[in-house]
Amino acid sequence: MNVGIIGSGDVGRALGKGLLDLGYFVKIGSREPASEKIKAWLAEVGSNASSGTFEEAARFGDVAILATLWSGAENALTLAGPQNLKDKVVIDVTNPLIFSKNGPPGLALGFTDSAGEQVQRRLKDARVVKAFNTVGFSHMVNPQFPGGPPDMFICGNDAHAKKVVTLFCKAFGWGVVDMGDITAARLIEPLALVWITYGVHAKSWNHAFKLLRK
Repeated sequence: MNVGIIGSGDVGRALGKGLLDLGYFVKIGSREPASEKIKAWLAEVGSNASSGTFEEAARFGDVAILATLWSGAENALTLAGPQNLKDKVVIDVTNPLIFSKNGPPGLALGFTDSAGEQVQRRLKDARVVKAFNTVGFSHMVNPQFPGGPPDMFICGNDAHAKKVVTLFCKAFGWGVVDMGDITAARLIEPLALVWITYGVHAKSWNHAFKLLRK
C-alpha cells in the first residue's frame, strides 16, 4: 500500500517512518520537497520513501495523512487537490490550536464544529478519519507506558475507513476507541488540549490516554 503524507514536520516524519517500518511505501509531501530536512529524513529511512509536492503525495497515496499545522491545512489541501483524494481514506491528524505567548494554546473551533468536520467538508468525496491527534509525535509509533498500551480515539463517517485506520493504530501498538462519526472530533480535539495543558504544567510530554473498561 502507498501512503501519501501531506506535511513534513515532526508528526509527518514520525508517522512516515512508522509506516515504512511496517513495509508500506511512503511519499512525504512538502512545500519544499528538496529541503535539507527532507533529504536527511530520506537518507535515514530507506528506499521505500520518497518526497514530492503536496499534490504528488496526494496522488501517490492509496491512503493520505494530513499532518500540517492547522493554520496551514486549508492551503495544503488546496495545493494537494481534493480531486486527488477522491474516495481515499484521509487521516486527519490536525488540531485547531490558537497559540498564546503567555500560556498553553486554546482551541479555534469547538462545540458546533471541528477541524475533522472542516476537513471532511473540504474533501467531500474522501473518507476522513480523525486520529493520532491526542499524543505527541515521539509516542505515536510503538508507545511504551508502564500502564500498558494507551488508546487512540478515532472517529469518521465511513466504517471501512475506520477499519483501515484501526489496523494502522494496532500495528503501531495502540488500543483503539471508535467514537462514532466525524462530529465526535468536537470531543477528540479538546482531548488534545488536555494532553497539551497537562504537559505544560508537568513539564513533561511522556503521557497518553487510556480508556478503562469494566
